[in-house]
Amino acid sequence: MMLIWIVLGLLVAVILYTITVYNGLVRLKTALANSFAQIDVQLKRRYDLIPNLVETAKAYMKHERETLEAVITARNQGLAAMRMLSQNPADAAQIGKLAQAESQLRSGLQSLSVVMESYPDLKANTTMQQMMEELTSTENKISFARQAFNDSVMEYNTARQVFPSNVVAGLFNFTAAQSFEIENPREREAVAVKF
Repeated sequence: MMLIWIVLGLLVAVILYTITVYNGLVRLKTALANSFAQIDVQLKRRYDLIPNLVETAKAYMKHERETLEAVITARNQGLAAMRMLSQNPADAAQIGKLAQAESQLRSGLQSLSVVMESYPDLKANTTMQQMMEELTSTENKISFARQAFNDSVMEYNTARQVFPSNVVAGLFNFTAAQSFEIENPREREAVAVKF
């Protein structure tokens, strides 16, 4: 009889531990989704700002159509990748697509900044100056949000990899999350906006 109580007590302890670990992993995955939502907000803010920036620049930069179109194309690719990723922030393939789109957009914005140097009237335009200041501010916010997301990814991945919670993570299919990293070291820098 005593053996039955011991076995039953161990079984209850294992079940309670499994529930505790499972709930902890769910909390971490939810925190990861929330931290991606912060990136999502800032990227959306930037994606909304870019068309206004391009429209303002168009009036001055009639001969720079390729640069402007490259920025808009990269913006649209980034927006599409962001929408797909918002459905599952732990999806490594979608993180890669968003990082690639972000790299293209960052490159396009840097090209736009260089081209703008050739247009003194555009640099003097107050609307353009305000938008570029807002873009710079948004870039900083994106960097902070990306850092918070990567911290959440690290915490979640660590929790799902340590023993014995890795057993629970494996049983309930908690897959690894991917950090939001930029491949090209030059692109890790915030977009330089100069006037």
